[in-house]
Amino acid sequence: MAADPYAGMAWMHMQIAAGLLRLGHDVYYLETSSFWPYDPVRGSFVCDSDYALPYLARVAERFGLGDRWAYRRSYSDRAWLGPAGSRGDALLVESDAVLNVGGATRLAEDQLTAKRLIYFGTDPVIHELGYANGDAIARAIVDEHEACVTYGENIGTPGCPIPPLPRLQAHTRQAILLDLWPTDAPTRPHWSTVANWKQTGKDLVFNGETYYWSKHHEFQKFLDLPQRVSPPIELAFNLAAVDAETRAMLAGRGFTLGDAATFTTDPFPYHDYVCASRGEWTVAKDQNVRLNSGWFSERSACYLAAGRPVITQNTGFGRTLPTGEGLFAFDTLDEIVAAFEAVEADYARHSRAARRIAEEYFDAEKVLARLLKDLGL
Repeated sequence: MAADPYAGMAWMHMQIAAGLLRLGHDVYYLETSSFWPYDPVRGSFVCDSDYALPYLARVAERFGLGDRWAYRRSYSDRAWLGPAGSRGDALLVESDAVLNVGGATRLAEDQLTAKRLIYFGTDPVIHELGYANGDAIARAIVDEHEACVTYGENIGTPGCPIPPLPRLQAHTRQAILLDLWPTDAPTRPHWSTVANWKQTGKDLVFNGETYYWSKHHEFQKFLDLPQRVSPPIELAFNLAAVDAETRAMLAGRGFTLGDAATFTTDPFPYHDYVCASRGEWTVAKDQNVRLNSGWFSERSACYLAAGRPVITQNTGFGRTLPTGEGLFAFDTLDEIVAAFEAVEADYARHSRAARRIAEEYFDAEKVLARLLKDLGL
């Protein structure tokens, strides 16, 4: 969370930690970063914790974990810092479970030990296919863990060809702190999303097919959307990372472009952006779409919690989540248009439905209680 200090990461980690705390568990957030953290002020990765540490302290305090965190500079002197720093090693060894979110920490490499280490897979496909392909890094990451959990709710079921990770013990989904997402009326007419336009380096080949990581492949399939619907659609990207030709092309097609860099370095301006929006329209990664993983976006779950209808690309999540009212899955442009028309014909009904879906399927306390039960905790 502090090594990659952007709002989406903060909400993902803190809603899990604070949700467990609300269930009455003795919870700590430990970050043991083996790579240099990113400093958005200096605009580069840095070999110090000058930005990461106060950022982590501020965010943890806002989510009720004021003294329940520690940060280890595994990339340099391996010092434990923060209010729980003196107990860092002991907490890893003594805890009933250590949830390694995203498999981001390689404890053995950092010379750390945990009693029960659980791979908490938030971005399915990349480690699953890497493991199946015999990738040494993917196997080293996964094989450290006693059990695996995934947000890919279709993995291991008919219709999803993704090979489950070994020791897969539970399917789960995003934990949302519902009371932090008020359902006040939107203050902007825009439907929006927050995303990256193009990312490189994580495409995968599986059974002779290439599966893409970058979302620009999917956005490009629906460039005519603004010409087909009435509400304005804003795509919030880090505009500094989008070339001028692409920005001009998107604007020319009728999209409004927001600069995510202006509100994503703190969790709460990001929160306000979501709540101000009328709804979310977005795409998913090709890896989740074509492989039917059942993955659903944590950001989209936050839109739902705020009573914002969501129209998002189909990853097979309709197997576990209700669609057609408040939440829509699409494969084609015509399906997107039909979803917009349905929502705009009775926005209040679809707004209420969006919140009901969040309450039933994403409430942090419900989601995490079920997860702990599935893990035998």
